[in-house]
Amino acid sequence: MAYDSIPARFLAQGAQRPEAPAYFVKVDGAWRATRWRDHVKETRLVARALIAEGIGPGSTVGILGFNRPEWVAMATATLLTGGAPAGIYTTCSAEEVQYILAHAEALVVLVEDAAQWEKVRKVRDRLPALKRVVLMKGAPAVDDPMVVTWEAFVASGEATDDAEVEKRVAAIEPAGLSTLIYTSGTTGPPKGVMLSHENIAWTATAAAKLVNGQPGQVMLSYLPLSHIAEQMFSIHGAITIGMTIYFAESIEKVPENLKEAQPDVFFGVPRIWEKFFAAANTKLKDATGAKAAIVKWARGVAMDVHSRRDRGEAVPGLLELQHRLADRLFYSKFKQAVGLGRAKICVSGAAPVGREVLEFFTSLDLPVREVYGQSEDTGPTSFNLPGDTRLGTVGKPVDGVTVKIADDGEILVKGPNVFMGYFKDAEATAATLQDGWLCSGDLGKLDADGFLVITGRKKEILITSGGKNITPKNIEEDLKRHDLIGEVVVIGDRRPYLTALLVLRPEGLARWAKAHDRDAAELAKTAHDDAGVRAELQAAVDDVNSRLARVETIKRFTVLPRPLDIEHGELTPTLKIKRAIVYKVWNESIEAMYAEKG
Repeated sequence: MAYDSIPARFLAQGAQRPEAPAYFVKVDGAWRATRWRDHVKETRLVARALIAEGIGPGSTVGILGFNRPEWVAMATATLLTGGAPAGIYTTCSAEEVQYILAHAEALVVLVEDAAQWEKVRKVRDRLPALKRVVLMKGAPAVDDPMVVTWEAFVASGEATDDAEVEKRVAAIEPAGLSTLIYTSGTTGPPKGVMLSHENIAWTATAAAKLVNGQPGQVMLSYLPLSHIAEQMFSIHGAITIGMTIYFAESIEKVPENLKEAQPDVFFGVPRIWEKFFAAANTKLKDATGAKAAIVKWARGVAMDVHSRRDRGEAVPGLLELQHRLADRLFYSKFKQAVGLGRAKICVSGAAPVGREVLEFFTSLDLPVREVYGQSEDTGPTSFNLPGDTRLGTVGKPVDGVTVKIADDGEILVKGPNVFMGYFKDAEATAATLQDGWLCSGDLGKLDADGFLVITGRKKEILITSGGKNITPKNIEEDLKRHDLIGEVVVIGDRRPYLTALLVLRPEGLARWAKAHDRDAAELAKTAHDDAGVRAELQAAVDDVNSRLARVETIKRFTVLPRPLDIEHGELTPTLKIKRAIVYKVWNESIEAMYAEKG
């Protein structure tokens, strides 16, 4: 009997749910469905075309583009052949694209459009293994023998016997290489995380249980498919559960697409939730009179209801009635308006999210469940389950996964989701996999009830010139609770004291301008050195300092004139801060803080 792999599950969905919609894309202003039967048929043809190109066990296919059906079809088709897909972030430079394609020794690469093809074209002389470039639908034709359109590539699959696909899927072994995830990495070049078929299949099954996934449920695909979390939801989880995926038109269109799709399950990184939080908070603060009173009452009811449920307690009858009334008067209208009217579960992951943000959404009857994990354990290590949630933690370990804390505080993980190692990097593999345990690089602790608390990154510990070890994460999160502060980077490694770079939150600045009778548009241009804004920020810093040990206090801060971004290399594609790059880009500002007297 063939192994219950993701490819086997994919073929089964086509047979079991042929008429059900597998995905929707927006065409000429209308959402159009593709049935599972047709999705499987096209993907099998892509697999046959890949086989003709020499793709099979031990070979890889690169994918460079935004979330599209072609992305998923190419990745899944590669799995059907026994090969391994390797996604590349759309924000990668030509040099980064060359590094990944060369390191993975990709024979084929799928590119979204002319801009992504240009990256490959620039470096093709340094890609000796590359044989074929496939364009996604709608991309302008390229006059180059290496390049083919999506339609032509799919059609070429007819020349390969369809039975070969069944043969390849039947031959899949649990320990075989399934996928390469190239980490976006906050330091150094990306490493190729090797995930086995067992890693992927086991984790997809576990994830389906975590979100109580049901066939036909809807998800919006918009986060980078190069990231394991989005792959787990949009590809492996969708295949395992039989979900329907709406492919967002673009990142900019996500708010609009969210309202149209009304997903049952929604996954966001912290910055997505923070943006929702800022926009919704502004809108709610504008409510007056009876409406404001209803909102305040309803939010209090939601907090009471969910705090009880999170502890596994029953909700008293009278409170349940209040909750239903609050839903009719407020929650349902609010959730529908933001695109989460049908949401059964909302998830945040890939980086820490502030407790204030989680509490805010809980008060709107939209509890956001935090998941913790990394590419090296196929996504999840722990999860705050409905009925067993504790804010301030990242939940209990997923069933089947074991977590322990090393003597130095590092979180160690063991389970069927732990990766095979780093592709072509035995040294890094040996440092990360020790006696079957994944050394996460994160610091944490398990509380008395088994909930995991993240206390920082092992590599991000600051050691002051006085020899004091300081974890910046908690200080940064505390500062970000202030309405004006959107992002914080604490500085202090090998320095006599701590300083901070602050990025203003636009929505908070607009509220501050209104409260102080200032012109918001004009203030935005000069806010980074405005005396009134600095005074407000100093008060926020003083407040946080009052709760810290003297060595942990922020002595000086600088307000940056622009947000941190991917374009300057300060953020990874999943919006994590690259501290080393931030230090380099803003070196002059940092040195100025340490040059000040007094």
